[in-house]
Amino acid sequence: MSLSRRLTLCAAAVAVAALSLPAVAQNKIKVAAIYTVPVEQQWVSRIDKALKAAVARGEIEYVFSENVSNADYERVMRGYAEKGHTVIFGESFAVEAAARKVAKDYPKVSFVMGSSGKPQAPNYAVFDNFIQEPAYLTGMIAGGMSKSNKIGMVGGFPIPEVNRLMNAFMAGAKEVNPKAEFMVTFINSWFDPPKAKEAAFAMIDQGADVMYAERFGVSDAAKEKGKLAIGNVIDTQDKYPETVVASALWNMEPTVDVALKMVKDGKFKAEDLGKYSMMKYKGSELAPLGTFEKKIPADLVARVMAKQKAILDGSFSVKVDDNQPKPTAK
Repeated sequence: MSLSRRLTLCAAAVAVAALSLPAVAQNKIKVAAIYTVPVEQQWVSRIDKALKAAVARGEIEYVFSENVSNADYERVMRGYAEKGHTVIFGESFAVEAAARKVAKDYPKVSFVMGSSGKPQAPNYAVFDNFIQEPAYLTGMIAGGMSKSNKIGMVGGFPIPEVNRLMNAFMAGAKEVNPKAEFMVTFINSWFDPPKAKEAAFAMIDQGADVMYAERFGVSDAAKEKGKLAIGNVIDTQDKYPETVVASALWNMEPTVDVALKMVKDGKFKAEDLGKYSMMKYKGSELAPLGTFEKKIPADLVARVMAKQKAILDGSFSVKVDDNQPKPTAK
């Protein structure tokens, strides 16, 4: 083959490769997410983690906005829709009306929103953190580890997504320790570690020796006072190895993967994806006991593992109670 012929073929190959690059890029789903809190906050960090896993697999292009105020949420949503993002994730609990309005205006965009409400046809799917099952298991551990029988609980807002986890935790604690009493308070913020810490200090001063850390800041108070803490949504035991006994983990990967597959297959629809947060779908789990594996009594661990097995095989169902939990400590 002549040199000129080889050069012509090489040039053609380069041209074909160049032409194929946009085609590959177009196969990636353009995803945007809107978060009202910092991306490191427990709840939204799980969405971010799942979406970044999809990026690593080469399935999506992903951008996000964090610390978006409720007043600015609609503008940011519209901005992403206008820029050609075909899927938008977010948490719309405080901005339901605005988010649903945007979804109606962009019927070709798929919206996957954390919500207490129902799906909205044709393009507004909802999800939620139904992790009451591992919350029940951590409650069992808390009840068995408490020596004062007083457990402190600090939450963000008394909304269903928080209430159901607290109520499940309390039920688990009561199963193991019928004498358990609970102090309950809400800081009316999703991200205010200093306020949560102060609330936890007050409970510890009143005798609580195990703290339910629904918000950041609670484990810091427990660590400073030499008490125990139970984590929520994420596992922070690596930061508090002598404090965080156990955690109920939320895994958003199953929810994200189902939504993205529907989009990829051209079959996205308004659906309630909440079930994919449950243990049987691997959407939630009890975190490894780690540094506390040998510190928790063996009989208590056995009870917890037996209950976990019962949850997974369907012989035990954790009640979903969305009512605001009531304090019982005297």
